[in-house]
Amino acid sequence: MPLIAIDELSDPRLVDFAHLTDVALKKARGTEHGLYIAESALVLERALRAGHIPRSVLALGNTADEALAVLGDYAAEVPVFVGPGEMLADLTGYILHRGLIASMNRPALPSADTLLAGARRIVILENVSDPTNVGAIFRSAGAIGADAILVTPRCSDPFYRRAIRVSMGTVLQVPWTRVGDWTDTRALLTRHGFHLAALALTPDAVSLRDFDGTSHERLALLLGAEGEGLTPEALAASDSVVQIPMKHGIDSLNVAAASAVAMWALSGERSAGIRSPAGGHAPAERA
Repeated sequence: MPLIAIDELSDPRLVDFAHLTDVALKKARGTEHGLYIAESALVLERALRAGHIPRSVLALGNTADEALAVLGDYAAEVPVFVGPGEMLADLTGYILHRGLIASMNRPALPSADTLLAGARRIVILENVSDPTNVGAIFRSAGAIGADAILVTPRCSDPFYRRAIRVSMGTVLQVPWTRVGDWTDTRALLTRHGFHLAALALTPDAVSLRDFDGTSHERLALLLGAEGEGLTPEALAASDSVVQIPMKHGIDSLNVAAASAVAMWALSGERSAGIRSPAGGHAPAERA
């Protein structure tokens, strides 16, 4: 399909890009599961590699050829709209710093059972409402090697534009899905043999130095929202509670930073030399 120069911002074919919020995109009419926006050629490439289907592309004039190259076989059927930066900023409400954005069809989310069937290390996000934190956690999970991520109903949508941007497209690579209440989620984890370790500041929390994540064949790391922390229901569903040992009177980290530290500590990659000396307490197991 030839490049389409933008003459009028009122062109109905540009509706996907016209100041639409993440919520509006998710509920877009005429789609099966809604839409999301992929910013930059890199993120578009990762989306295509994940099997996601593009609907249209909006590109600055000097990135049009790059957009066609990334689209590959889709270039023959997916419209690529081209225009100057100022006009595209008027259309979208923001500057296209990365040269292009793409409107993508949201894929159907897999079932949690399917996702966990072959997983060994997973992350669960409870009520993490900031999409920046969600994106950063996904990026850490992808880099350190989590097999899947589960998100609770009140957690920010990983397909929101900011989450995708912060994650550099990792939310399109790490398998994820939503789960329901803790009764069902606990049953799900039990069914698949997962030990649930909650990251929280509780009196019985065990230092990550003392918790041997390698002793559990299947391990789930549970992270909660900043400020509120994990709900009582989440803590009650957990098998262990762990915390990151810190100095200088600091008691917590940003949840995205804490996720990277905890995931690495529980990944089995750490050296045995950083474990606590003899006399350290054993992990606290919850009933």
